[in-house]
Amino acid sequence: MTMPKSILSPEHITFTRFESAEQAYERLLFIYERNTQFIRDAFAQHLEGNLAESSHVRAFYPAIRIRELSHKDLDSRLSYGYLSEPGTYQTTITQPLLYKKYLLEQIGLLIKNHGVGVEIGESKAPIPLHFAFVGSQYMQGIYADSVGLSLRNYFDVPNLAVMDDAIVNGTLKVEPGQAEPLAPFTAPRIDYSLHRLEHYTATSPEHFQNFVLFTNYQFYVDAFVQKSLELIEDPASGYTSVVEPGNRISLPGVRAEDKVFRHPQMPAYHLKRADGSGITLVNIGVGPSNAKTITDHIAVLRPSAWIMLGHCAGLRDTQRLGDYVLAHGYVREDHVLDADLPIWIPIPPLAEIQVSLEKAVAQISGLKDWDLKRIMRTGTVASIDNRNWELSDQQEPVQRLSQSRAIGLDMESATIAANGFRFRVPYGTLLCVSDKPLHGELKLPGMATDFYRTQVGQHLQIGMRALEILREMPPEQLHSRKLRSFIETAFK
Repeated sequence: MTMPKSILSPEHITFTRFESAEQAYERLLFIYERNTQFIRDAFAQHLEGNLAESSHVRAFYPAIRIRELSHKDLDSRLSYGYLSEPGTYQTTITQPLLYKKYLLEQIGLLIKNHGVGVEIGESKAPIPLHFAFVGSQYMQGIYADSVGLSLRNYFDVPNLAVMDDAIVNGTLKVEPGQAEPLAPFTAPRIDYSLHRLEHYTATSPEHFQNFVLFTNYQFYVDAFVQKSLELIEDPASGYTSVVEPGNRISLPGVRAEDKVFRHPQMPAYHLKRADGSGITLVNIGVGPSNAKTITDHIAVLRPSAWIMLGHCAGLRDTQRLGDYVLAHGYVREDHVLDADLPIWIPIPPLAEIQVSLEKAVAQISGLKDWDLKRIMRTGTVASIDNRNWELSDQQEPVQRLSQSRAIGLDMESATIAANGFRFRVPYGTLLCVSDKPLHGELKLPGMATDFYRTQVGQHLQIGMRALEILREMPPEQLHSRKLRSFIETAFK
């Protein structure tokens, strides 16, 4: 008969009410650091053979809880920072140091808007061993197969059953007596994505900035790095450093050294500001699967906005190679999000993003009003999952594209916009026409004109400028109410 395991845990910390966001944050930080250190220490004992076979090590995520007994007459302009209705709400928290600014803002808004304190204590969600290691603490190198086979006997390991997207998908079923969700993601779900981000981008989550550009062309990466290195040399820019894959950091006057590292699937580059309001560029490669994968993970960082900068097929004869396409609607034939966000759900344009992109095009190109229409067209973008769609029977796809009034076709934009809608992250798309397959101008070497080269050269600058315009907006105005459903989590 197998003997029951004895549970080794640090002393339990009960929930305590705090009227100050700063004090609440400090208690979250204390619980998290104490409990993860407890797990790491026990793991070290296990490696040395000093952990009793009858022991199981367990420590829990910290949690925030708030109780509201009555309805409040709140500012109807708010898109987050308040409880949808009276009740008890709770969320688990991970890596408080990484989320300090976010947590202080969200907790502060709750206390301000509801006039009640928040309660901080230990949840009932165990911290998996793998997630107790952060950054340089990571267990790679000491985690042998022989050790891994026995881990479940001594430690909690990641459990996919508690790492789903039921909250953001609106499918969560809360049992009677349980607290309603306070945030869009649970701590295990966040930890999972933070570890995947480092794997996919070869940069640590701490380097990601609040404003994100996605692209699928190396040209934009090279231009971004060059421009970023120039900007950090200008003290007036507000940018402080550039981080490249491999966590190579360039500072003013000091260029990061090249080093050998594993080339990531979707490399990320970060133009940093001290307050995290800089710009991150991710080269997502080609296809909707990559687009979904990276946005699934970046979403847990709660960015202020993300924008897709890529190339597309122009579908109108009046378009020229190099013209810009500002998406205000999407035909979703990418299919990767069909299960999470049904195809019948419209993905609306967000005025804040649309205006910033149009302003940026005008500022960088020097054109405005009627003249701006010479180089930019606003309309529907269709995203598909078949790169070689041109080789199919043309009658049906062309008819659908015409009926949808589409002006551009690519493989990623609708996915990024749809996941922005799903995760409540403001989104936008500005594409550059690189070919016109319906009109005999295929994407072939040597077809680029001077106009096309000029437009491509400006494209990245426009994307960066649009994000800078958005940065000047108050956060509560940037986060559109269009992204909120009937009953939402208080945390954005």
